[in-house]
Amino acid sequence: MQKIIVLFSTLFLTFVLNGCATVKETYSQDGRKAYALNCSGAARGWDKCYAAAGELCKTKGYDIVDRTTEDLVAIGGSTSGFYGGKTKERSMVIACKN
Repeated sequence: MQKIIVLFSTLFLTFVLNGCATVKETYSQDGRKAYALNCSGAARGWDKCYAAAGELCKTKGYDIVDRTTEDLVAIGGSTSGFYGGKTKERSMVIACKN
């Protein structure tokens, strides 16, 4: 019973932590400080990237430097994804306005 509780707790934490966009600092081609945002997976969507961009740049606003979406293929070559669901790779690079 204890193993089941630990397993479910671990899975729950994984889903909660994966609900946020991942942010890495970088620079845009014009030399401005920029942020690479990743909001991939079933528990994330573009809304997570836009929310993270808003939190980073606040009232200054931001420019979207790059934005990409790609369908991922499940392990073993299946196109149906893990447990029958598809997943997407979503990322964008933003730079705060001055």
